[in-house]
Amino acid sequence: MESSFYSHGKLLLTAEYLVLDGAEALALPTIKGQHLHIKPFLDTNITWTSILANGKEWFTQIFQLPLDINKDSGNDISNTLLKILKAAQQLNPSFLKDQSGYSITSTLEFSRDWGLGSSSTLISNIAAWANVNPYELLEQTFGGSGYDIACATATTPILYKRDKISPTITAVDFNPSFKDQLFFVHLNRKQNSRESINQYASLDLKDKAQAITVFSNLSKSLLECTNLKDFESILNTHEDKLSQLLKRETIKKELFSDYPNTIKSLGGWGGDFILATGDTSHQQYFISKGYKTVIPYTEMILPLQRES
Repeated sequence: MESSFYSHGKLLLTAEYLVLDGAEALALPTIKGQHLHIKPFLDTNITWTSILANGKEWFTQIFQLPLDINKDSGNDISNTLLKILKAAQQLNPSFLKDQSGYSITSTLEFSRDWGLGSSSTLISNIAAWANVNPYELLEQTFGGSGYDIACATATTPILYKRDKISPTITAVDFNPSFKDQLFFVHLNRKQNSRESINQYASLDLKDKAQAITVFSNLSKSLLECTNLKDFESILNTHEDKLSQLLKRETIKKELFSDYPNTIKSLGGWGGDFILATGDTSHQQYFISKGYKTVIPYTEMILPLQRES
């Protein structure tokens, strides 16, 4: 029987880095995500095809069943995918044990270099297919805080608190009335989240417990904002405090010091997307500097779905 799974992408609005150690973070599922379609056929292998948002095939591989984790294909992507499938099989021994092969197509809806979660949406989809805990699968493969896994199946913004394989996930009513004054800008460079995690882990944070409380409170404060001025104030405070903690300049000071409004880094500092405040005329500021991917909030973030 054919089956399909779907997971949303993600953006982390608050508590980046600190979310790894239990800070409550405000995370937003994106409109675009990744599809996984599985079609069984009578064979003894898995034929995997990955397709980009533009419809082009970018990866294909045949895996023989039973899976052999020790077989090195010489391709990093292939080896990583094999590791994920084998980890899922270890969590659910009946997975891929039905003596049939599969034709599998994974299709991204966003550009791979956007950092919206090509890996997390894949983990989420495979976990759903294998009927395993996605946080356990994450722990055994990529690692990380898991907020991206929570966003994958969320239908609203969430407050996320890490607790290994059993995080606390709270759906929140985050739907700013001023969202027409919010937009996202891609910085034309990919931030490797694993590098960011390693950077944070190497910091000497003597006051980490206090910092976790501070950033958790900032996350909750954003939920109470009713106007853009207060929203900007909290984002600016967040940027300044994290800049002090990381001993690193904010992205605004580094690249956009003459921008008149607020800029907030998202996720790992130094790459992927930023959130900026302003109208369509302010979007031209970034476009004129060569940052062509500018996306309004309403075109990026999954609309809040209230129960009727």
